[in-house]
Amino acid sequence: MIMKTDEQDSNPSFVLRAIKDVAFEDRDVPKLRDEHDVRVHIAQTGICGSDVHYWQRGRIGDFILNSPIVLGHESSGTVVEVGSAVKNVKVGQRVAVEPGVPCRFCDYCRSGQYNLCNDTIFAATPPWDGTLSKYYVVASDYTYPIPDHMNMEEGALVEPVAVAVQITKVADLRANQTVVVFGCGPIGVLCQAVAKAYGASRVIGVDVVQSRLDFASSFGADDVFLPPKPESGVDPIEHAETVAALLKEKFNLGEGPDIVLECTGAEPCIQAGVFVTKKGGTYVQAGMGKEVVAFPITTACIRALNIKGSIRYTTGCYPAAVDLVASGKIDVKRLITNRFKFEEAEQAFELVKAGKQDVFKVVIEGVQ
Repeated sequence: MIMKTDEQDSNPSFVLRAIKDVAFEDRDVPKLRDEHDVRVHIAQTGICGSDVHYWQRGRIGDFILNSPIVLGHESSGTVVEVGSAVKNVKVGQRVAVEPGVPCRFCDYCRSGQYNLCNDTIFAATPPWDGTLSKYYVVASDYTYPIPDHMNMEEGALVEPVAVAVQITKVADLRANQTVVVFGCGPIGVLCQAVAKAYGASRVIGVDVVQSRLDFASSFGADDVFLPPKPESGVDPIEHAETVAALLKEKFNLGEGPDIVLECTGAEPCIQAGVFVTKKGGTYVQAGMGKEVVAFPITTACIRALNIKGSIRYTTGCYPAAVDLVASGKIDVKRLITNRFKFEEAEQAFELVKAGKQDVFKVVIEGVQ
């Protein structure tokens, strides 16, 4: 079945034209690219740090803004048009949108690690447009129906839950393991909640902001830790070792946790994370900050740590994330602190950029 949009219909979009330059544009309604595509009327979109990063800096690693793109990639919506070969969704169905569609043919895709595909079309990653438009076209198998009891805000926040699922998957997290998570922002607390849902015996959240620790305590962490501020003149590495020692002592971690998930990208947390991990343990880098940091490589070597990076999601992460939200195991609604109309998108981005401690997750309602 195909429900076509009136040819006179418009497609309002929130566009990043250049660094620190955003504007609303009325773009053409996107057409299906092949018989497997669907067009989604976007209902809700969460703002991610990467969106703000492109807006302010114009690049993340090798992805560089050279031409205008529509922002946004954490979205849900309603299917309004389907290609002739689509079987998994139908017009009128409410879906969570996985924002990255890979080539499907390279070795990475064939092994299930499509997050590493060089030819992925990922929303709001240059040069590809994102989801902060009225309509977005995506491959049908990268949309996931959500049950009636889930609202569209929850559907949009399936995306960061899928990121957390991937991080724990990379860590090869098992039941009865101890986990320390550096960072109690959205991804950090979601990692804590996913770790508990997957059977971790103890999850400890670390942050320098007490209000975020308080939230983490009520969301997924068994314990939380506020590290002391470094004394004037103390070597940063020495301070990181002190923080790691205090963590082990306070929570009776012995030689350290089985798994450390670093979700801040902050150099002191990276260093303390390595120092606290037990011999043979696993350290996963998920946060991104400075591109180059001082890293305790000797400690990593002599402890035979398994050091891994995590990016986006792989096979099975999105369905697992939908299930975690739908089952009530993770209450993503509690993450939302601010809501904006589509025409207020720039205000929403300014709020996230300001980095206020009481702002956690910001969502933007789609064009009606």
